[in-house]
This record gives sequence, C-alpha cells and structure tokens, in this order.
Amino acid sequence: MTMNLIARIFAAALPLLLVFGAVDARAQEEFSKEHLRAAQKVIEVARAAEGFDEILPVMAEQTKSLFIRSNPAITREIEEATTNVAIKMAARRPELDRIVQEIWARRFTIEELEEINTFYASPTGTKLAKMSPEIIALSVGAAKQWGDALATEMVTLVREELKKQGHSL
Repeated sequence: MTMNLIARIFAAALPLLLVFGAVDARAQEEFSKEHLRAAQKVIEVARAAEGFDEILPVMAEQTKSLFIRSNPAITREIEEATTNVAIKMAARRPELDRIVQEIWARRFTIEELEEINTFYASPTGTKLAKMSPEIIALSVGAAKQWGDALATEMVTLVREELKKQGHSL
C-alpha cells in the first residue's frame, strides 16, 4: 500500500471515528442528580414526554396483531402472553425517563434548565406546553400538504420540459 492510499483511507475514516468517538463519549457522560432533577422538571412542565406513555400499549397491540395474523387459532394465548410481557416491560419505563433527562441535561446547564422551567411555569409557557402538540401536528400536516403539492407540480413541469425536448413520459 502506498502512503498516498493509506492517507486517503485515514482521511475517509477520520470523520467516522470522530463522530462515533463523540457519541461514545457523550453516552458515558455523567450528570449530577441536581442536573437530572432540573431536566425532569422541565420535561414535566413542558409536557415533553407526554406521548411516551403510549409507546408500550401501542407496541403491545402491534405485537398482538402480528402474531394473531400468523396464527389466529391461538388468539387468546397470544393476547395473554403479550399482556404478561407488556406488564413486565412497563417496569423499564424509567430507562426512557433517564435517557430523556440526559438528552436535556447534555444540551442545557442547570441554570438554563431553571430559566426554561420558569418560562414554562408562566401563563405563556403553560399555554405553549399545552398547545405545542397541536401546533406541531398542524405544522407537520401543512409541510406534508405543501410538499405533496410541490411534488405534483414538479412532476408536471418536468414532464412538460421533457415534452418540449421531444420525450414523452
């Protein structure tokens, strides 16, 4: 192998090493109990984890449906087994809470979290927390409609351009 090739391989691999190294280092970062408590306060007041309680029930329903479709003759057993497993898995919910707390703690200092908490405790912050899911859903819906309309228009315009060049699609 020439030095030039080795240098090119190293140069190509370096960004990946940096990214994965940074992710690994972040995953091992420790936060004080105070920092995690401050993050949890914000998560609660901002209602940032409100929909997470639905994850396990939705997964259980999807799992039941999957198994029932493959063997409807044992529906009762599938429902019972899925319910038992889901109940056992519910004890793992604090794992998600800890992960979400660390996400917030990694991005905000304790002081910043306290400021965010103060804002969300205000009437405007309370309104924002309450309205955010609706606003986000409406915004995502609007973006989808806009993108769909643009996609349709783009297909039409490209088809017209190609037709001008003598191609029909």
